[in-house]
Amino acid sequence: MNTTQGRIAFQGELGAYSHQACVEAFPQMEPLPCNTFEGAIAAVREGRAELAMLPVENSTYGRVADIHSLLPGSGLYIVGEHFVRVHICLLGVPGAKLADVREAVSHTVLLGQCRGFLESHGIARVTDSDTAGAAKHVAAEGKPARAALASELAGSIYGLEVLAKNIEDNSHNTTRFLVMSPRKIEAAPQEPEVITTFVFQVRNIPAALYKAMGGFATNGVNMTKLESYMVGGNFTATQFYADITGHPEDPAVRRALDELRYFTTNVAILGVYPASELRREQAEA
Repeated sequence: MNTTQGRIAFQGELGAYSHQACVEAFPQMEPLPCNTFEGAIAAVREGRAELAMLPVENSTYGRVADIHSLLPGSGLYIVGEHFVRVHICLLGVPGAKLADVREAVSHTVLLGQCRGFLESHGIARVTDSDTAGAAKHVAAEGKPARAALASELAGSIYGLEVLAKNIEDNSHNTTRFLVMSPRKIEAAPQEPEVITTFVFQVRNIPAALYKAMGGFATNGVNMTKLESYMVGGNFTATQFYADITGHPEDPAVRRALDELRYFTTNVAILGVYPASELRREQAEA
């Protein structure tokens, strides 16, 4: 996808990992921080940004809350994906040393990912609502005994020094982001690897999900993701979110989707987009 100008919206403060995803994937675009996921979606829908970068899942902590339920009604389309390897830095005020730090401030998820490092250095954990926000707060307080856990990008933005880097316990921790656009831009069928994302609800008949999924197996279509969530707080209404490898125009995919529609209701394709380079590399490994 070639985007040479404009804004890209994300949830969080400047320096958040979502901001890092924007910089890596679209370095030429201006990042637009938003308070919420809904705010980032609204920024695109209202024309204040051309794209949105939304985290959908993390390799350690699973899916990102709310995103699956927001996407179908967002009015936006998935036009790409991007993976960010989550490297965590301990960031201190200028002149501070690692030995000075008594407290580390960050989002609870990052605090949990650095448990081993913090315990080995006798550093207490302090929860903040946002990783980049924690860096911003530490910079404002100016205390050598208090550091932040955040990205190196956040440190450069808020004038903090890296006291230790790559301190995460899980060396493979990665977050997957979806690139959202108000325009329906689909990958060409001849792309080397295409991801099709869709949502659906199963009909209220016995073994409906089993039968709906059977079409993908019999047609040799690889389903890389299938998750369920409630619709409207109703325990009897379940919607499914799925990723498959292949283009809807591929004969095998077309047959599988036709069979899916027979056993389901409200099938909606959210995006047909090229697989990221990281996904292709992993598939070839």
